[in-house]
Amino acid sequence: MTEPTNLQPSSAGGKSMHGVPFERRAPARVGLIGAGGRGQFLLGELRACEGVQLAAVADARQEMIEALKPKLADDPPAYYTGANCGQKLLEHDLDLVIVATSWETHTPLALEVMEAGKHAAVEVPAAVTLEECWQLVETSERTRRHCIMLENCCYGYWEMLVKRMCAAGLLGSLTHAECAYIHNLRSYLLQYQQWRRQAHIRSNRNLYPTHGLGPVAQCFDIGGEDAFDYLVSMSSREAGLSEYRARHIPADDPRQQEGYVCGDMNVSLIRTRQGRTIVLQHDVVTPRPYDRIFLVSGTKGTFRDYPPRLYLDEASQSEEEWLNVDNYRAAWEDPLWKEQGEQAIRLGGHGGMDYLMLYRLMQTMHAGLPPEMDVYDAADWSAPGPLSEQSVARRSAAVDFPVFRR
Repeated sequence: MTEPTNLQPSSAGGKSMHGVPFERRAPARVGLIGAGGRGQFLLGELRACEGVQLAAVADARQEMIEALKPKLADDPPAYYTGANCGQKLLEHDLDLVIVATSWETHTPLALEVMEAGKHAAVEVPAAVTLEECWQLVETSERTRRHCIMLENCCYGYWEMLVKRMCAAGLLGSLTHAECAYIHNLRSYLLQYQQWRRQAHIRSNRNLYPTHGLGPVAQCFDIGGEDAFDYLVSMSSREAGLSEYRARHIPADDPRQQEGYVCGDMNVSLIRTRQGRTIVLQHDVVTPRPYDRIFLVSGTKGTFRDYPPRLYLDEASQSEEEWLNVDNYRAAWEDPLWKEQGEQAIRLGGHGGMDYLMLYRLMQTMHAGLPPEMDVYDAADWSAPGPLSEQSVARRSAAVDFPVFRR
């Protein structure tokens, strides 16, 4: 069932959280809710950051806690497990709590974290409904606690480099972008994460919009000089997951009775207030290589990733050939990558993105700076999930973005 399109803010919020600095915390006391694969991976990256005290970890599954203990034996945190483990963790004196659980629990847990007086850092997407987007915004404003969505792709090498190019005007006046989450997850969905597969049973939408959209939104300065205006969306037929299941799952397996409604490819078109356009795609069930596309075009040039390439009006010798983008690394590489790139690559989290995301978040807390991604970004970038479902259900009718920043 889709939500109404006219959800409006309540009076529960308050003064904007945009640009509000953290309290200076060095070290920063951090807790983690969710010690599964993603949570444990984030812990490894977090422990490589200076000035971090991992104080508490919670997971409802005792086996996850037991698997984690040997890895943290040198400086063990407090551990909590069982049905109320998250509430017990929040009794600790913590500055920040990372939420690394399944999608459906991101918003409820983030709300509890902020209500307990801690800042929340939430895995993607931060919310799966428009109501949840508003709950995050209003609770953050009322409690004066930040809610940061951990969108690691904003810290990718080329994403950060191109953001600097855009800000400097190298690509001219920006007009169009294309982005995606295209990842062959058929075996993964059927074998390991039932909660993620359930989304394919319930919803026909873009299930995972933020990896592609976040870096494009930053290039377009969404939340600054520009804003998302409206979206139209269309889904293909469903075939990839059900046909893969037929070939690889026994005929008497209960999974054979599941009905998948999410189309294999969802394509959404977003128009911004300044008239820019964004093509946003989602496909996790088609046999093809991983791709986030990441194309940004302007009046003077275009960047396109996978593989990375660049075209500049004044530098390209042929209208049919891309420039060697390696020649532009020295001039446009982000300082964070120059300073910490070697360490990030060594740790290996998604090509270095995970470490740089957490490193920069800890830097802002140590220095008492505003977070680089705030609750309004979390809401803006998560909203295409439910908005795309509304549009698909209405034969690709246009649906307006809520104005979370008011």
